[in-house]
Amino acid sequence: MKILMLNGSPRPNGNTALALKEMEGVFAAEGMETALIQVGNRDIRSCVACDRCGELGRCVFDDLVNEIAPKFQACDGLVVGSPVYYASANATLVALLTRLFTARPLTKP
Repeated sequence: MKILMLNGSPRPNGNTALALKEMEGVFAAEGMETALIQVGNRDIRSCVACDRCGELGRCVFDDLVNEIAPKFQACDGLVVGSPVYYASANATLVALLTRLFTARPLTKP
């Protein structure tokens, strides 16, 4: 079983990373494969509703979203960690998830 883990914190070694590392250990003990990706300190554009992803099968902005998309499709589980800012997750993480869910089908090929 493959678990994709996303760290939405801009601090790669902060409390969110610590919590995700704990979960990584639990998954490893159960024989699950994990991939932890640092998202919160990356430059991720928000969706501009151009609808090109429907045509292309990927986002027109070539950044971390297109890099993560194949891992997202291949995973069996998704863990998203983020600090909470003003009652919401980190805006960078929200932008990534919005574009990731829009640019890729939710079913496995």
